[in-house]
Amino acid sequence: MRALIIDQVSQNIRAFLEERGAQVDHVFLPSHDELKEIIESYDLLVMRVDPFIDQEILDAAKNLKAITVAAVGTNHIDLEYAEKKGIRVTNAPGMNSNTVAELTVSKMLDLARNTIPANNTVKEQHCWNKYVWTGIELKGKVLGIIGLGKIGTRVVELLRGFDMKVIAYDPFLEDKEFARRGANKVTLEELLEKSDVISLHLPLNNETRGMISYAEFDRMKEGAILLNMARGGIMDEDAAYSNLKSGKMRGIGVDVMSC
Repeated sequence: MRALIIDQVSQNIRAFLEERGAQVDHVFLPSHDELKEIIESYDLLVMRVDPFIDQEILDAAKNLKAITVAAVGTNHIDLEYAEKKGIRVTNAPGMNSNTVAELTVSKMLDLARNTIPANNTVKEQHCWNKYVWTGIELKGKVLGIIGLGKIGTRVVELLRGFDMKVIAYDPFLEDKEFARRGANKVTLEELLEKSDVISLHLPLNNETRGMISYAEFDRMKEGAILLNMARGGIMDEDAAYSNLKSGKMRGIGVDVMSC
């Protein structure tokens, strides 16, 4: 068996494959066309999220049996066409839950306390005015989680020491699970209207694409913070920019972008 790794992944993956007799090659982040040129002889593709695996690549992958995604999302793969060609696609749900949750808390604190613009002012203007960059405390604020899965739940756990009030919207979760995970169940509309901080932790699909757009920003509080740590297409970036520029939003933090 021949395996191709095209991203930075755990060395354990390569060791696991080689111990079982696989020939493993590593080509770091090939472009779409580069991958199309080299994929033909491989049985297994190990990747994260780049490049997009479309019909052209899948057609060129004459011997491909499986694609292993060392991440949670699979929206960068034409899953329907892969299934049609008999190519199995697997992912790693929950693998990065704590990592993303910690990054979420970090961005939340940066936006609440204005650390990035304050730091830039000191570096660029060589002065410090504590009255310009006065921040806010998270204690007593309302945190709204959209998508109370593994990552959203871990965010709640990490923020318990901040004494925030947690509400959540997740239409796929049983009512009893909200309390068990430390959140009060609300509708999406209630969450948008009541939250001081909103954090997105849900997959990108036909139902969630563009889920947070102009109408949703209109419902949010003045001075709210929005964090998109999920997928770029969930938040309408034009709407986000408009509401950030107008001053309605205190800040918007992202770990992802639409492309």
